[in-house]
Amino acid sequence: MGWLIGLALLVVPIVEIYVIIQVGQVIGGWPTVALLVAESALGAWLVKREGRRAWNALQNSLQTGKLPGRELTDGALVLIGGTLLLTPGFVSDVFGFFFILPFTRPLARRLVTRFVSRRATTLTPPAFTPFIPNPGADPGAGNRRPPSGDVIQGEVIDPDK
Repeated sequence: MGWLIGLALLVVPIVEIYVIIQVGQVIGGWPTVALLVAESALGAWLVKREGRRAWNALQNSLQTGKLPGRELTDGALVLIGGTLLLTPGFVSDVFGFFFILPFTRPLARRLVTRFVSRRATTLTPPAFTPFIPNPGADPGAGNRRPPSGDVIQGEVIDPDK
C-alpha cells in the first residue's frame, strides 16, 4: 500500500501539470489561471458550508446518543475534498467536488466504507484467546488457565504483604 501512495505522489502532479497545460492551450493562459482561482474560491465556500453541516450533524448525533459513523465519514470526506479543492489543478478539483457536493458524497461515503471494511477484515489479526479463570479456584488467587487447557500450578506472592 505504501508503494501505491509513493507512486501517486509522483504521478498526480505530472497529470495535473499536463491537464493545466492542455486547458491553457485551449482557452489561454489567463483564463486558465482565472478558472483555477474560481474553482478554489467555490471550493472554499463549499468546504465552509458543508463542513458546518457535517459538524452540526455530528454534534446532533452525539447529543442524541446515536453512533456518529455516517457523520464522521462525512466530516472526513469534507476535509479531504477541501484539501483537494484548495490544491491547484483540475483533476484534484474533480475529486474534491465529488467528495464535498451533497449529492455525490453518499456515493463517496459508500466507496470509502466498503474500502475501509475490506481493509479492516484483511488487517485483523487472529482472534485472541485470553486466559480464563480456573473453575473452582479462588478468584483472587490469580490462577489462570492458558488457552492450551494445561493447568500451571503456582503460587501468587503479594509484594505488599
